[in-house]
Amino acid sequence: MAYTSITFEHPKTNAIREAPVGFSWTVLFFGPFPAMFRGDWKYFGIMFLAAILSFGFSGLVFMFIYNRMSIQDLVSTGYLVRETVYPDLDELSRKLKIDLRRPGDAAPRPESTPEAEPAPEPAQPRPTSGVPKIDGRE
Repeated sequence: MAYTSITFEHPKTNAIREAPVGFSWTVLFFGPFPAMFRGDWKYFGIMFLAAILSFGFSGLVFMFIYNRMSIQDLVSTGYLVRETVYPDLDELSRKLKIDLRRPGDAAPRPESTPEAEPAPEPAQPRPTSGVPKIDGRE
């Protein structure tokens, strides 16, 4: 069951969307149609096609992942968190592994990249005695 919900607001259009977090009972019982009712046409198409190809068994997978995919899609299109029932937004962000930001929050910091290791020095040729090798002996 969805254990909380997040209300998102788009900063430019002021559109407001509510997204449940967690297991999706509606996807379990109604397949791809909750995505259609939410106006999430991209995931409706994906889930509908998958349901046809798998004879409906894809719902057993999408019921666990649809709400997270929906939230990730809202965040990637620029929506920001307006409010949440969950008390700690940072903890929720860590659980979902999605950068949830409120209006006015600083932009996410880029991940620190490890410094590049110096390239190994080319191997030095072994010194030879100047005598040609015969059968692997010098």
